[in-house]
Amino acid sequence: MTDKKFRKGDNVEWQSHGTTVTGTVEREITSDTEAAGRTVRASKDEPQYQVRSDKTGADAVHKPSALRSHRG
Repeated sequence: MTDKKFRKGDNVEWQSHGTTVTGTVEREITSDTEAAGRTVRASKDEPQYQVRSDKTGADAVHKPSALRSHRG
């Protein structure tokens, strides 16, 4: 379980192909589902977050450990 929690609308950043990407949390995923074009494995104890890139508008899904709060 992780102690990082994000909410819809939070500004975050993550690494993608060696580049820092900024975006917004779209939703917390707490059960297995389809998101951002793939099957996502998640639970209440191990959530994942669907995020939208500010630059491209593309959606991605990340574990909380991959995300950092962004003050932009």
